Amino acid sequence: MASDDQSVTVVTTRRVKPGCEAAFEEWLEGIGQVAAKFPGCLGRRITRPAEHDRPEYVIVFKFDSYPHLRAYIESAERQEWLKKVEPLVMDPFKETYLSGLETWFTVPAQPGLAPPPRYKMATVTGLVVYPLSMGLSTLMKPVLTGWPPPLASLCVTVAMIFLMTWVLMPRVTRLFKFWLYP
Repeated sequence: MASDDQSVTVVTTRRVKPGCEAAFEEWLEGIGQVAAKFPGCLGRRITRPAEHDRPEYVIVFKFDSYPHLRAYIESAERQEWLKKVEPLVMDPFKETYLSGLETWFTVPAQPGLAPPPRYKMATVTGLVVYPLSMGLSTLMKPVLTGWPPPLASLCVTVAMIFLMTWVLMPRVTRLFKFWLYP
């Protein structure tokens, strides 16, 4: 589980009963508004069935720390909203908690899959970080020449984090899926 000083993500998948999609969308909006009121809520992402090859909604909430997530998931408001959704869905409630590197290694079509062993995550991350850091440093050097070193380093770091999180790791995870999830 996550330590107190790192973000944590909770992933839930739900299959909606035919004809209940509009009511489920309203429920999504309501529970999203509840979560947003809790300290540390960094946001949510919803993947609808038409956006992937499995017939369920994938709901992802991200919090800045495990204690903040815990306060939300144990709240009476959340429990009420979970009861409200029961007549609209076909499957029992289950969720997965991810923190740290694990969030880079989620397969969109299989969000409940357990994360791979840490040595595999570290290996794949290293295969991406080294060439990316070399490439970004080379590409950004002309722009950052003359900048104070800490600020130049910060720019490269922000670019790396963005590219790793939203561009490279989702693709690399799919590419190495055969090894990460045998």
